[in-house]
Amino acid sequence: MRNIKMTIKYDGSRYKGFQRLQDNDMTIQGKIESVLRKMTEEPIEIVGSGRTDMGVHAYGQVANFKTNTELSLKKIKTYLYEYLPEDIVVTNLEEVEERFHSRYNAKSKVYLYKIYNNEAHDPFAKKYTTHIARKLDMNLMKEASKELVGEHDFTSFVSSKSKKKSNVRNIHSIEIQENNNTIEIYVEGDGFLYNMVRIISGTLIDAGLRKKSVNDVKYMLEAKDRTVASETAPAKGLYLYKVKY
Repeated sequence: MRNIKMTIKYDGSRYKGFQRLQDNDMTIQGKIESVLRKMTEEPIEIVGSGRTDMGVHAYGQVANFKTNTELSLKKIKTYLYEYLPEDIVVTNLEEVEERFHSRYNAKSKVYLYKIYNNEAHDPFAKKYTTHIARKLDMNLMKEASKELVGEHDFTSFVSSKSKKKSNVRNIHSIEIQENNNTIEIYVEGDGFLYNMVRIISGTLIDAGLRKKSVNDVKYMLEAKDRTVASETAPAKGLYLYKVKY
């Protein structure tokens, strides 16, 4: 069988997340599988590099699927473009070795969190950024972010719904930049827990608003208690930016 790797860009605003749900077909995975099954007449199942929750977007989600179809990659890509909803686009297809697995072979992931930092919100960015009216202090955000880089127990930064055995993760880097009133937080790590990036983003927002100090962030890590960290930032500002292999 052929093993085909796909890169996917999507607007997650109206979907229940990436992963297919048994009782709801409004997922990214469900929409793509439906089109592939129609095209190949095979019971296709795609494997994503990871989940994105309801309302979360992606610039570079990666998935793979196995098929017996003899259609060229160009024809498959064209078919997907024609039949997928306009808010889901497969930007690249490539044939990979049989053992390739989009989740298990990923070395790191980069998430992006977008904040529109201006007194008035931008109606054209409302679905894709979190609006913060008060001016955020970028220097304080950057100082606070340094405490989160490295290998830590992120129990304070994970939703209570998480069922992982270990909450230890390694954050490789956090970069924060501003362009035309939009603050972008890039978080790269070897793996992430449920709502982890959104809780980190909420914490950095609080640091920028002077509600949390660098010492507060240190305490959050040490406490291993979700109640001491900041609120979970809204899903609409989060993007799966890139998966590295």
